[in-house]
Amino acid sequence: MPEKSYHNIHMIAIGGSAMHNLALALQKNGFNITGSDDKIYEPSRTRLAEAGILPETEGWDPSRISEDTDLVILGMHAKEGNPELEKARELGIKIMSMPEYVYEASKNKQRIVIGGSHGKTTITSMVMHVLQHVKKEFDYFVGAQVPDFDIMVRLSDAAVIVIEGDEYLSSAVDPVSKFLRYHHHIGVISGIAWDHANVFPEFENYLKQFEDFADQTPKAGTLIYNREDDHTKTIGEKNRDDVASIAYGTHPHRIRDGKAFLVTDFGEIEVQFFGAHNMSNLCAAKEICKQLCIVDLDFYEAIRSFRPAQRRLELLAENDTQSFYRDFAHAPSKVKASVSALKSLRPERNLLAILELHTFSSLQESFVKEYRNSLDPADIAVVFLDKEVVELKGNKAFSEQEIRVAFANSNIRVFYNADDLNRFLIEQEKENTDVVFMSSGNFGNLDINSWISKLAI
Repeated sequence: MPEKSYHNIHMIAIGGSAMHNLALALQKNGFNITGSDDKIYEPSRTRLAEAGILPETEGWDPSRISEDTDLVILGMHAKEGNPELEKARELGIKIMSMPEYVYEASKNKQRIVIGGSHGKTTITSMVMHVLQHVKKEFDYFVGAQVPDFDIMVRLSDAAVIVIEGDEYLSSAVDPVSKFLRYHHHIGVISGIAWDHANVFPEFENYLKQFEDFADQTPKAGTLIYNREDDHTKTIGEKNRDDVASIAYGTHPHRIRDGKAFLVTDFGEIEVQFFGAHNMSNLCAAKEICKQLCIVDLDFYEAIRSFRPAQRRLELLAENDTQSFYRDFAHAPSKVKASVSALKSLRPERNLLAILELHTFSSLQESFVKEYRNSLDPADIAVVFLDKEVVELKGNKAFSEQEIRVAFANSNIRVFYNADDLNRFLIEQEKENTDVVFMSSGNFGNLDINSWISKLAI
């Protein structure tokens, strides 16, 4: 549990996905929480409002910081020079990044940290689901909405905490990869593919974060790594004194009639997820659970009822000849994994894949070529760029030809506003077609459910 000496906690950039969940968890634990942000979107806004801790006004106001403030937690969204941050410094108030605080709150626990360019949310949520199923007390910190869990952070007296470990930087004043702040006992690296080009402009610098993470594994600690990824395999096979290195691969499985089955010593087990990448994620979760003394039979019994986290190949609607999915995929490796998974699930159907280029990295000329061949499994591939949003970010929207060259796919359709995309989708063959919308954004603020209603037969 966090120290009660930090009773009055102010959170700068409270509206973020992880930050607002941390705020809700701390308030539930009896702390007095205040916060600020320059913009707060849904669902953070409603959840903070229902808890009574939504800032009255948006923006930064140094008067929110006083001598009564015991601690300031600084989110990554807040920049150096933030007036509330400066006021806290003037008053000598302790300032922590979010990962620093989570470590402070869990330093007496066994810490399991799941890192990787892709799959970490799914692995974390699988472990959470299994631990809940076997009724094992545990704490957790995860960045996405996980089924059957209300708040995505729990900090209690439990002896174990499961943490989704992001490689992005901790805060403007703590420019260290988040997962390095947690000081794991059991660490996982699910795969490495260049991302976050805004803070890691070269792949070598990005790769070094994972090397440092692995090297941070303490004596008598455990490093679990994906042997099917060349980079993680190299890192995992390095000799580290008194560290157990455990390699995993892809779980045997079958697809039958559009459903996925695990092939196990206990027979075939139907599961509610699919795709080779998720079968790899499953193996990582299984190895973690072994470290927590959960036997295979109990693991498989629990995993039958596991449902992926929100926007992880999330099924939005389906009928006899169509299925519609929403996916958070935005990095090249995630896009390729999701599109390949959907095509392998029902190869007899056409697959329409719509990808929004939304993140800073995806809009950089030096990075966009990483998407090469990522949409090839789709029968119809679409790339969407909200031109207005791209230009507001200080970037120039790629031309159609630049997109096709970067993706190495001459058949890609490119759209720059939601109305044109909407018209194109309505014109498409609807029968015997699966559709996936992939983005960490929102496709120009259009309601995807309205698209589904137009596309559905």
